[in-house]
Amino acid sequence: MAMGKRKPKQQGLFMAATDVVKPASHPFYTKVSEILDQNKVDRRLEHLCKRFYAPTMGRPGLAPGIYFRMLLLGYFEGIDSERGIAWRVADSLSLRDFLGFSVTEATPDHSTMSRTRRLLPIETHKAVFRWFVKILGKEDLMDGQTIAIDATTLEANAAMRSIRRRDDGRKYEDYLKDLAKASGIEEPTREQLARMDRKRKKKASNKEWMSPADPDARIAKMKDGRTHLAHKAEHAVDLESGAVVAVTLQAADLGDTTTVHATLKEAQANAELINERGVEEAVLDKGYHSGEVLINLHQAGMKSFIPEPDRGRRHWDGKELEQKRVYANRRRTEGERGKALQKLRSEHVERSFAHMYETGGMRRVHLRGRKNILKRLLFHAVAFNVALLVRKVHGIGKPRTLQGASSAVSIFISLLQRLFSTIDEGIAPDSYISTANHHQSDILYFSLFRAGFKTSATGC
Repeated sequence: MAMGKRKPKQQGLFMAATDVVKPASHPFYTKVSEILDQNKVDRRLEHLCKRFYAPTMGRPGLAPGIYFRMLLLGYFEGIDSERGIAWRVADSLSLRDFLGFSVTEATPDHSTMSRTRRLLPIETHKAVFRWFVKILGKEDLMDGQTIAIDATTLEANAAMRSIRRRDDGRKYEDYLKDLAKASGIEEPTREQLARMDRKRKKKASNKEWMSPADPDARIAKMKDGRTHLAHKAEHAVDLESGAVVAVTLQAADLGDTTTVHATLKEAQANAELINERGVEEAVLDKGYHSGEVLINLHQAGMKSFIPEPDRGRRHWDGKELEQKRVYANRRRTEGERGKALQKLRSEHVERSFAHMYETGGMRRVHLRGRKNILKRLLFHAVAFNVALLVRKVHGIGKPRTLQGASSAVSIFISLLQRLFSTIDEGIAPDSYISTANHHQSDILYFSLFRAGFKTSATGC
């Protein structure tokens, strides 16, 4: 057989529309489109954004429904940047179909996306988020009466080496050189500066240093122990369904007892959209425990379930009201319901973090400015809630959910065949499984079966 060679081809000048190959639509995005069309998303978005577009003048802008769908794709495909979303949409025929573009139409580029984001204010993004909260309430997926709150840090789009002094604008390296000269080293080398910097304590204070690239970012220690410029995202999650009731973005150097008030306010306003009583129970971790938080929760008509950190024996002179709230919270938290709610809190809130920031691609943000980042987070949370709705109706919540289903089914069938063959040979299944544990191939076989079956069954 002769070797084939790749030859350059010249594109034809004309092509009939019937000759264009129509790709098969992605089954997941087809279901998402059905959900969005049933709830008349495009009409609602156009109504919310109409006043931000000129009626007759200017070039045609990006339709709000397309902008919304492109940000949904960022969550579902795990794409962190708007440039990446624009490239993925231009490259995929199935995603073009999801957005409503034909193969002859140019898809929006990243600059059009960023311009649309800057055009639409943060209040419009919040209104879209609240509207989807109402949709989940109508579908009986959320009641908002029992919520859990937790926070995580997001790495900012700014480097630590770019920080400058707030007082005089000096760079960090210039500041170290001045310290070295003050200590008697006239011409310090990089090694000497690094050695001196390692010995210093409290060398990065947010009161003294800032990032000129992103003034809203704060120096913070990440969960893996590294120090970065970061932002703090705080979620309020419905414990019945796992849906996100509210999301706020705040300074990373603020404590949990400070940031929780803004998140509770947002959660209460959103929960009142789907039930008259709003939030009735708030489940938090021990980092939120303080007398002020407990008093505010009680005044807002909420029962608190906050584990109490070990602070030793406390003195309550002049703090009778705080003592009463602390003891009442302790009784609730140590009860059976309190322990069950804490388990749900750790499950549902961490799941929202994993989906939005790990697989959703937002652990490191590519935008600057708190309002800009919050716009993207709000639509990421909308996508998370839409996935819950699609999972309820169609059984899947991500495009790659059933990716390993066929292999799991084949492994399951093969396993049954091997077990039945052992029964025919007179070997008990229990003894076969115990014998199989001694063989490495069978151990791998069973682990693959468990992993594949778990992946296809959970729908995550």
